[in-house]
Amino acid sequence: MHEMSYVLRLVNLAEEAAREQNAKKVTRILVSVGETSGVLPEYLHKYYKKAVQGTLLEGSVLETEANPVAAVCKDCGTSYHPEKEHRYACPACGSNRAELSGGRGVRLMNVEIE
Repeated sequence: MHEMSYVLRLVNLAEEAAREQNAKKVTRILVSVGETSGVLPEYLHKYYKKAVQGTLLEGSVLETEANPVAAVCKDCGTSYHPEKEHRYACPACGSNRAELSGGRGVRLMNVEIE
């Protein structure tokens, strides 16, 4: 149920951004959901309508986009999507030394206002 805390945080961020622009209403927000975040987009959608009641976002649409995991090999510099079947190793050199460069967290990407 940690998705509800994410929804509330996103609503607060979007409302703050809308108020800074003197908006009367938010019509749509776009949220990026990282593959490794542990957050399920369907639950964000489930809790959204309740979370926006009484805010500038009431009646707005929540859109989510997946942010896939990306890694950069520390040995050869190759960017890749780590795959379990390859034991998350670099497909170019086989190294297991990598740094994640994408696919983490939940981020508010865009707020559409009136």
